[in-house]
Amino acid sequence: MALALAEARAAALEGEVPVGAVTIVGGEVVASRHNERERSADPTAHAEMLAIRDTAAALGNWRLSDVTVVVTLEPCPMCAGALVAARVGRLVFGAADPRAGACGTLYNVCADPRLNHELEVTHGVRAGECGALLTSFFAGKRGDATATPPVSETREGR
Repeated sequence: MALALAEARAAALEGEVPVGAVTIVGGEVVASRHNERERSADPTAHAEMLAIRDTAAALGNWRLSDVTVVVTLEPCPMCAGALVAARVGRLVFGAADPRAGACGTLYNVCADPRLNHELEVTHGVRAGECGALLTSFFAGKRGDATATPPVSETREGR
């Protein structure tokens, strides 16, 4: 999670919503990305999407059953769907997202037996730190460094 947090901080420095993702296979980092929607003008450029694309390219396979994805914020429905479609083996995330979380909060795409794949999900890893980064980012966007918007507001602009 430390590497994903570093990616999230890099995103914030670029004016992107601070979400970072890392993929791991056999204890080795394969990809490390952060949100790039603003820079690329691509609505799908979420950290998780970019990381799994890079991982599939690096491994030469779209089936990522041996991959663990570590991300600072609970994936949205698009990203959760991509994790299932890629057959990712495990997801680890930090802060829950009450506004768009699709891995246990609003929806549970990663553990829906009606779909063709389910993956192991570990949630809440360094959640306070992940949430605080998002809260601070949005407080700064609002021009109020002392404000503490709820984590549920973290999907603004993501």
